[in-house]
Amino acid sequence: MKQIIVFLSLIFIFFKSQAQTSSENKLGTWYMYNGSHKLSEKYSLKTSFHVRYFEFITEYQQEIYRLGLNYKINPNFNFTLGSVYSITDSSYKTDAPDLYEYRFYQDLNLKDNWGNFGIKHRVRLAQRFRRKNFENKTTHRIRYGLFLSYPISQKLTTYGFNEIFIKFATKAFGQNRTGFGFLQKLTKQIKLKLGYMHTQFSNSKSHRLQLGIILNTNHIRNI
Repeated sequence: MKQIIVFLSLIFIFFKSQAQTSSENKLGTWYMYNGSHKLSEKYSLKTSFHVRYFEFITEYQQEIYRLGLNYKINPNFNFTLGSVYSITDSSYKTDAPDLYEYRFYQDLNLKDNWGNFGIKHRVRLAQRFRRKNFENKTTHRIRYGLFLSYPISQKLTTYGFNEIFIKFATKAFGQNRTGFGFLQKLTKQIKLKLGYMHTQFSNSKSHRLQLGIILNTNHIRNI
């Protein structure tokens, strides 16, 4: 717990010292719920809801809903098919049309262990159907993420990740996300997440605090 308090304090002190009004120099926040609900030995339901802000609790940016069905091939390899709906306000302290998006996605997940380190590779394809100011646009992209975790104690885990987004377009680079943080286990089903993420876009960047709850449930009936 001490590590979490120090981590959070340092982030707030750093961004409080930034006097600029640009969103690039603000510490935005993602409030997140992520869930995995086991339906059988092979199938799980993946659920997610995020509300995102340009600043800590003001300047709304986005809300995103995600639902997917996961199939476990073996303990180390699984894939997910799912859909996403999101509403995005891409402006900061200005008025602009919202962006509405429906999306289909496909995940391939590979897990491994290097000693005490947990390793996860994720490849995600997405087909995006976007509508803004009565104009429709269809785009496609692929993401690759490397996620590392390390247990500090039985209930506290630290993690780090890097994920790159590539668009199927002339300007292929979309963004690169790098982050780290802590997971605190409250019960067998519930964990709390506290992390920091830096995102580099083609012409801008963002800083985000990630505050989340993770819920894992098992709906297999005991025979």
